[in-house]
Order: sequence, then structure tokens, then C-alpha cells
Amino acid sequence: MALETFWSKRRIIEVYLNVVEWGEGIFGIGAAARHYYRLPPQALDAADAARLAVMLPNPRRYEERFTPRLREHAGRVRQRMNKSEIPE
Repeated sequence: MALETFWSKRRIIEVYLNVVEWGEGIFGIGAAARHYYRLPPQALDAADAARLAVMLPNPRRYEERFTPRLREHAGRVRQRMNKSEIPE
């Protein structure tokens, strides 16, 4: 709650995405984008970003086994991404 007093939601998400572990020894969105897609994070499309987002609850498990259920969830996230904007 203290962070929300000083930072915008966009800033909180930015910091989180740059420090979270996306797999065994893979820290930050830049490392994850390069590891999984061989791209810089700016080059990820919505589908790639959604797949990375749904890995976050348990990235070490999901990097080994990206199940059909997880693919469906990534599709729902992608649809929501198209409908919303992150507030400043």
C-alpha cells in the first residue's frame, strides 16, 4: 500500500516485471524475452507477452510444461490486454 502512495500503477508493474523470476535463473522481462523468444522485450507481440504473464504464478513449473489450459488462459489475458490500458 505504501508503494501506491508514491508510485503509479504503471511504475509498480514496471519494477515488478524487471525483478521477477521468470524461470530458473531468469530475472526480469528482458531476460525472459531473450530466453523464451530470442527477442528484446519491446519486440514481443501481445500473444508472447500474454504467455509470459500467465507463467508468473509458477514460472519454473510452466517453463517446462506449458499446458493447453495455460494456453487458454493466455488467450483470455490477450483479449483483456486489447480492451484495457494501464493507468498512469
